[in-house]
Amino acid sequence: MSTLDHVATLELPFKPPFDWPRLLRFFGGRATPGVEAVEDGAYRRAIDWTGDSGTLSVRLHPRKRCLVANIEGPVSRHADALAAPIARMFDLHADPKKIGAELAADPWLAPLIEAVPGLRVPGAWSGFELVVRAIVGQQVSVKAATTIIGRLVQRAGERIEGHPHENTAWRFPTPAALAVVDLAQIGMPGKRVAALQGFARAVASGDVPLDSGVTDANSLRAALLALPGIGPWTVEYVAMRAWRDADAWPAWDLVLMQSICARDPSLVRPTQQRVRTDAWRPWRAYAAMHLWNEVADRAGAARGG
Repeated sequence: MSTLDHVATLELPFKPPFDWPRLLRFFGGRATPGVEAVEDGAYRRAIDWTGDSGTLSVRLHPRKRCLVANIEGPVSRHADALAAPIARMFDLHADPKKIGAELAADPWLAPLIEAVPGLRVPGAWSGFELVVRAIVGQQVSVKAATTIIGRLVQRAGERIEGHPHENTAWRFPTPAALAVVDLAQIGMPGKRVAALQGFARAVASGDVPLDSGVTDANSLRAALLALPGIGPWTVEYVAMRAWRDADAWPAWDLVLMQSICARDPSLVRPTQQRVRTDAWRPWRAYAAMHLWNEVADRAGAARGG
């Protein structure tokens, strides 16, 4: 690590193969306008850590088996502490050869893993942001969800004065701010607005300790499921990405259900599909990524999740 003029650089190793282009495609298709951006082969966003702020930029090292994280601004003094959340976000601790070998025992997954051996499960910088995104994304396309999230940031977020990168010059709304902002005409049904603000209130009050370092996925699952308007799909999607549960499985995801049914038309509902998908334990989150990715590769666009 080097620190110079409020800039720190981390080299974060991974086990190859590592599919950086598809990881960037996933993040780019879901980037929150104003908060995060995928540009010039890098992921970038404004970040805060224990009272200091700055910009995070992550790219693939041109030669070594590592990602390079540049941290600019006062937040760079926390570079050592930031290594772990960055590694989680980009799934750097995964062992793709081991995961791939186990999943490839299934003839449905074998060709997908052969085609894309380095696929990762994209993480999230903030569990709160991801749940907001998941609630907004219920029943709408990825593109529509991104548009609405951009409106949320404009209404309840905070613009960072003097920020050097225009596309990342906003802070995502805090739970307290999102809980009370007027969301009329935001482009969501009233019930979903109520679910979103009820969730924000629960986080702001401490009832749902999402980003507090609590990593007991089962208790977090129960706390989220107890909230109105949050169902199993949302919880499993968040478990995959924010809590790094390698075995999370969003069974009611339409793309996953269709992918399985296309391979075996007798398996229509998640209850019927379960015997098949249980065979992918303990790596069901990676199986989900491969099935989503197959659709995304075919469409040439961000789909799934």
